[in-house]
Amino acid sequence: MAKTTGLPPFFEALRSVRFRLLAIALLPTLVILPLLLGVTMVRWSGKFDALLITKVNSDLTVAHQYLATILENTGERLEAITNSVQLRDIVASGDQGSLAALLEDNRRKLNLDFLFVVNGKGEISASAGTRATNIRVDWPVRATALAGKASYAIDIFSQQDLAALSPSLVERAHLELVPTQSAHAADRTVETRGMMIHAASPLRLPDGGSSALVGGRLLNQNLDFIDTINDLVYRQASLPEGSQGTATLFLDDVRISTNVRLFENRRALGTRVSEAVHSAVLGAGQVWLDSAFVVNDWYISAYEPLVDSYGKRVGMLYVGFLEAPFARAKYETLGSVIAAFLGITILSIPVFLRWARGIFKPLERMTQTISKVDDGDLGARTGLPPIGDEIGQVAVHLDELLDRLQQREGELRAWNEELNVRVEQRTQELQLANLRLEATTKQLVMSEKLATIGEITAGVAHEINNPIAVIQGNLEVARAMLGDTADVARTEFNLIDDQVDRISRIVGKLLQFARPEEFAGYVERQSPSTVISDCMPLVKHVLNRAGIDVVRHDGAKGLLAMNRTELQQVLVNLIVNAAHAMPQGGTLTLTDVDEERHGARGVAIIVADTGVGMSADVVERIFDPFFTTKRQEGTGLGLSVSQMLVARQGGEITVESAVNSGTAFTIWLPEAV
Repeated sequence: MAKTTGLPPFFEALRSVRFRLLAIALLPTLVILPLLLGVTMVRWSGKFDALLITKVNSDLTVAHQYLATILENTGERLEAITNSVQLRDIVASGDQGSLAALLEDNRRKLNLDFLFVVNGKGEISASAGTRATNIRVDWPVRATALAGKASYAIDIFSQQDLAALSPSLVERAHLELVPTQSAHAADRTVETRGMMIHAASPLRLPDGGSSALVGGRLLNQNLDFIDTINDLVYRQASLPEGSQGTATLFLDDVRISTNVRLFENRRALGTRVSEAVHSAVLGAGQVWLDSAFVVNDWYISAYEPLVDSYGKRVGMLYVGFLEAPFARAKYETLGSVIAAFLGITILSIPVFLRWARGIFKPLERMTQTISKVDDGDLGARTGLPPIGDEIGQVAVHLDELLDRLQQREGELRAWNEELNVRVEQRTQELQLANLRLEATTKQLVMSEKLATIGEITAGVAHEINNPIAVIQGNLEVARAMLGDTADVARTEFNLIDDQVDRISRIVGKLLQFARPEEFAGYVERQSPSTVISDCMPLVKHVLNRAGIDVVRHDGAKGLLAMNRTELQQVLVNLIVNAAHAMPQGGTLTLTDVDEERHGARGVAIIVADTGVGMSADVVERIFDPFFTTKRQEGTGLGLSVSQMLVARQGGEITVESAVNSGTAFTIWLPEAV
């Protein structure tokens, strides 16, 4: 008789072959595949959202670069005017009429709202776009120019400052604030300040006096400016149908120039940013990259703070595009995938059930036969006809196996013993493999520790850069504030400059050693003589301080292929090393010639000095990381990083040196095709 488990019929059915085969057939379709589909859709949705954030971040970068370019171009154009022969001739002649006409002509060309010449007392000697005769000169931009250095920045002008320049600027800056949903709480109802592109350039007078050429462009309600940014960032067909790109310039949290619409033909001037964005961007100084509510709809948004010449956060630059079309496309895609999955599932389940039925019926017959044999009916057989599939073959062979059961029992015992021996052998092999795995794991842990040290080194180097920038910036401010009295502490100031520069070089070398892949630049076609000329201002103070004469031999006709900044870094490092090798003065010879190596045409740049030279054992180790002959003045990374940069472009650095006979470094790079 067949054995029973003593379980209720329902639970007995759950343990049956029929139920298990049905579960096997339907489990992938009804459970596993939906779970995989869900996980895939969630990951895809996350990647989709991340892609939108990446796009808006890229859009913000374009807008930022455009604004930076406008600032830089304004400063450069003013500097070009002050350096022009025409302006110097007019100033020398004292013709105020011609000077005013020249200023007005340049004001119109540069699209400025005002342009004037002012001295250190705030007296305006000539102007265009303003009738003011006396003006403030305590702005950092103007003070820097009067101190002899061109400067530009975004500055906020009060209503009084605007009125002192021109009443029309007051009218353009005036904006009634519009109540805005979720905005930061404020009791203001009107914005009267003006955001100005502010630039100044020093102007030397014939009598030796110091003046400055000052210009500015008001950005409040400057719709051409903001529309240009929008057209540059969101060109036609750059967004899907139904989406819309927008750009905005904020003074504090107020939209002073925007193409966001309140209504169809009315721009959202005077509306304010949401509290969340205000806190993150203006409060914490962060860049906002997320979905945000903009006036009356949700946008994928990017905000970055704008800093004035005083270093204060005074506004924001924004770009973004409507979120709804992308969300709709995402949900439509998700719906289509789910609908397709459900349709395929509904159509495939009957097929799976039919296949399962063809499997579990023969298996049930075999189960019944085995149960009878187990009860003592050795003559029981399946009685199934032979079929071509595996289950049919099993049914046919089952009867034969029952006949040979006793015969196989002895063989099985022998096989069992043999299997035990093999298991023991495999166990020993596995133990040996485990020992090897442990050794390999230790090596991987050590490699991971070394990688972590590299990460920590890079992190520390990056953190050091911040206080360096603060020290350098405040030092320049101190010099500007002290003016001529700064000469009293010139030695101390120069010492601080040298040490800050030394720290910067050390940090840069540490960064390149820890993460050299981050310093790989774009390969450009370079003229070797031009690159050498560009390097000379960077090392002029080092060479002059040591009393070193520079000799140039420019003979190369070909161009070389290497990132300009990286090549300058290599040349500056070699020149500074040469200067250190000639503490009592000497001659630095810079030569560039066409040279063929290894069957390839190229350009060789030779940096030769008449310094103390190096011994043979030092020459052999000169390119090793952290090896230095300067003791406390270097990290030993300069030549190692230089060799890495040149080798990455298919070139090489060689050195020839002898004690007390000078040193010559040769940089060879393939000729650019």
